[in-house]
Amino acid sequence: MKVSRKDFLKSGTKYAAGAVIGVVAADALTNKVMANVAAAWPYTYQALDPEKVRIYGHDLYYVKGCCYGAFAALVNASKDIAGEPYASFPSEVMSYGSGGGAGWGGTCGAVAGAAAFIALVTSTADASTLQSEVYGWYTQTKFPTDISNQYGREQKYATNKYTLDLAQNTAGSILCHASIAEWCKTAKLAESTTERKERCARLTGDVAAYVAKILNDKLASKFTPLFVSPAIVAECKTCHGTTITAKMECKQCHGDHRSGAVHVAKLEGVPSDYVLENNYPNPFNPQTRIQFSVPNASTVDIAVYDLHGRLVRNLVASEHYESGRYSAEWDGKDNAGGKVASGAYFFRMQAGLFSATKRMTLVK
Repeated sequence: MKVSRKDFLKSGTKYAAGAVIGVVAADALTNKVMANVAAAWPYTYQALDPEKVRIYGHDLYYVKGCCYGAFAALVNASKDIAGEPYASFPSEVMSYGSGGGAGWGGTCGAVAGAAAFIALVTSTADASTLQSEVYGWYTQTKFPTDISNQYGREQKYATNKYTLDLAQNTAGSILCHASIAEWCKTAKLAESTTERKERCARLTGDVAAYVAKILNDKLASKFTPLFVSPAIVAECKTCHGTTITAKMECKQCHGDHRSGAVHVAKLEGVPSDYVLENNYPNPFNPQTRIQFSVPNASTVDIAVYDLHGRLVRNLVASEHYESGRYSAEWDGKDNAGGKVASGAYFFRMQAGLFSATKRMTLVK
């Protein structure tokens, strides 16, 4: 078809204008999408399958470490449901947290990555409560969990480096170096072993799955914080000052500097509930026995207070106990080793959500 120069220029101008409009429209659409992504904080959260997240977390640990693994597990599971803005989020930014932050042994990367995701999908006020719950749960949970060990045995992961049960222990600390060191002691294995790496992979999945669970609870208005800061933390602050805001115990790294540890004996019997029994004998002089029961593995605090509510003696200070019945002895001395005056005292037990207080009398 022959086209005159005049008609070509006339039509070409029209096409060029259309092309410009198309580019502008595409730019506007792209900017609109990007603006929507940028303006979406906190991102809309939709309920996730914790078990899918658990498997994601385990496998992604072997890609770029624990911090990336926990964060990307939650992001990827969200992307599977919602697409954007999760599909565009560069989860690789969280790879910094591997090994407690570039290998510095600080906060466990799995916890850091999980806490970052909470901050991505909740308000600042809600994030603080949820993050604190994850930190506390981490200090009191046996890792790897039974579920993670089961998945390992059944080879449910996409990456199966080790397919036997792993030793379990309670870290008592969110610090990477303390958590790994305590596990290595329990397992009697070196940090460089395949088993230790698999332990951290399973732990990463466990942490990510727990975050999915509590976020699901929050979405359904069913979330209730369960973690109670160990009583020993308050005692530590009496020496270190109120500027110390830590919520975890410190003995994993620094040892127990308090004097006068009491003897705790395990008794026969399998309890079905938490129990704090009356001390015996009562009244007493110079010592008495306090029996308590825990139906499952728990971190236990038992302390003696005077009538004014002042701490007198830590009998059991954030110690981990398996299910069972136990007996602790108090010799009528305070934490400094001095004999206390005759009179009435209270002893209180805390274990998870359980709390009970009894009264006893020292006579001379």
